[in-house]
Amino acid sequence: MKTGYFVHPDCRRHDMGAGHPECPARLDAIEDRLLLTGVADALVRHEAPAASDAALLRAHTPAHLARLAALDARRASDAAAGGPPVAQVDPDTALNAYTLQAARHAAGAAVAATDAVIAGTLENAFCAIRPPGHHAERERAMGFCFFNNVAVAARHALDHHGLARVAVVDFDVHHGNGTEDILAGDDRVLMVSFFQHPFYPHSGTESPAVNMVNLPVPAYTRGMDVRELIEMIWMPRLEAFRPQMVFVSAGFDAHREDDLGQLGLTEQDFVWITARIKDIARRFAKGRIVSCLEGGYHLDALARSVEAHVRVLADL
Repeated sequence: MKTGYFVHPDCRRHDMGAGHPECPARLDAIEDRLLLTGVADALVRHEAPAASDAALLRAHTPAHLARLAALDARRASDAAAGGPPVAQVDPDTALNAYTLQAARHAAGAAVAATDAVIAGTLENAFCAIRPPGHHAERERAMGFCFFNNVAVAARHALDHHGLARVAVVDFDVHHGNGTEDILAGDDRVLMVSFFQHPFYPHSGTESPAVNMVNLPVPAYTRGMDVRELIEMIWMPRLEAFRPQMVFVSAGFDAHREDDLGQLGLTEQDFVWITARIKDIARRFAKGRIVSCLEGGYHLDALARSVEAHVRVLADL
């Protein structure tokens, strides 16, 4: 069985301005690393389609889509009149002329990967996409995110393909507040995560729903401590839940070299985490995993970490 690699050129055209950490160079760094190491040769490359409204509406409201479209229309009008080329969603998040199309292709990558994995043409897949998604709530874009790629794909697996149970694993340094907002209380989903706390977006600790397994950890926590928590808390819940498919919000900003967080993980920790995810998928889900890029802003550490993650997915 093969590992898919889902990309689209528009994901590089989304640009929030000079100096922004969530930049097109992130995908270039990943691509260069996978080519240099030969990992790319072992992957089945797919160009991602754009997600349909129907797919997006499994995780978002019509009002959310309409607000983003209206903001983009105002941006285009202002730019035509000599105004700025981007429109701000919040102080950290902006859209340019390519953003909404990039966001549709990012969500579409996750949906297409889900289709291919469930069809059995791929065992698992990694989506090298941006903008990321796990901060996008049902009715709110924020934190560099516009559509919640993993939540869209998880609901696609449940509502379109009829799976009964899916797991979401989020190992970004930031809490996946958007994914929790969309999936909390859905007993067909078990979401497990760890994240630095207190830290942006300052959520995840206030009475989470029973299907949310949140592990807030303090700044400077190292990888071995995170591994112990995963083994003690995530793994029993995942084993009891017996997911039929696993979705991964793969954020690599918990790496010790990444200045946007203060956790102490290394590539070997991501190898270990991915191997534990893969063990669950092999035992209960026919190996079915769809992993979507979230954070990771130190370009070299990001590229090395994605390589490590993908090597485990592809049994390299």
